Amino acid sequence: MTTENKRIGIFGGSFNPIHMGHVNVLTTVRSRMNLEKIYVLPAAQNPLKPATEGPSDEQRLEMLRRGLDEFPFLEVDDREIRRGGVSYTVDTIESFAKTNAPEDLYLIVGLDAFEEFDKWKNFERILTLANLIVVTRPNHSLPFGEGDLPEGLRPLVAAFDRQYVALTTGRSIEFVRLNDLDISATDVRKRLRSNRNVDRHLSIKVEEYIREQGIFAPLGPRIGDYEAFTRFCAQALWDKKAINVRGFDLRNTESATEFTLIASGTSTRHATSLADAVQRAVKEEFNVLPQSVEGAGEGRWVLLDYGALIVHVFYDFVRQEYRLEDLWKTGRDLGLREEIPAKAT
Repeated sequence: MTTENKRIGIFGGSFNPIHMGHVNVLTTVRSRMNLEKIYVLPAAQNPLKPATEGPSDEQRLEMLRRGLDEFPFLEVDDREIRRGGVSYTVDTIESFAKTNAPEDLYLIVGLDAFEEFDKWKNFERILTLANLIVVTRPNHSLPFGEGDLPEGLRPLVAAFDRQYVALTTGRSIEFVRLNDLDISATDVRKRLRSNRNVDRHLSIKVEEYIREQGIFAPLGPRIGDYEAFTRFCAQALWDKKAINVRGFDLRNTESATEFTLIASGTSTRHATSLADAVQRAVKEEFNVLPQSVEGAGEGRWVLLDYGALIVHVFYDFVRQEYRLEDLWKTGRDLGLREEIPAKAT
């Protein structure tokens, strides 16, 4: 007599877009851990993060449905999107715990996320309601002992034997090594925006939907002349009192981008304000958002990716440490000059 397998996995992420690396995680974990089903949950758009070019929640859901429809053991779950706001994993786990016993719940995370797990909201509560599966890549080392675990988890360890950790909460942590496909969503988006081949990165159905919807389309047709665009962004910086604004044409270099713009603020707050000003000006004039924004939370070094133009906004003290201009000395200095409106007479 056999008993029904009720072990289920929970796998969250932005899935922007769903790619074959995600599928590799899901199929490998399901097989190795004997899971009956895995729920795949796209996170709600984080209102605390800067807006960027990309798919809507509905489009991310549809990409997931098309990318996973051949796997009956994978189910797309939209509860985090329906809940809205910041997606906290503990809230999601508590919702699953209403209908599933803790011994049957398995939260799947990558090793990079696991290394910061003790900083997650109510992580102890998560490890009371669910077990943890940590997926690792071939070139990454498994923890050798308790001292290699995140500091906040160490007091919860009851027993440790490399690939299995028993916890005092009654739950466990297990490590599953993947056959690495070396695919990232960032690389996939860059390939799509530059019309490069993505056959080994995306399923045909997902790629077709992306092309149909114009998701991750190149920004070039909407921006036009990138040198003029660089000068426009420079003026937006000057309008907010940026200092030492410089631009470079890198088309004749080996740089990954064609143009770059660098500017400084007098404080981290000023640097963040300058980056915000560029985004507002570009949105108003070109109806374009950056493809990605990095560093906006700290303001030491904010990076705005507009495809063929990368904008770097520094707190000036930090800028002196990196001396990025030295990397671009083989490019053409655009000799930017602030356009000061003539005073009315």
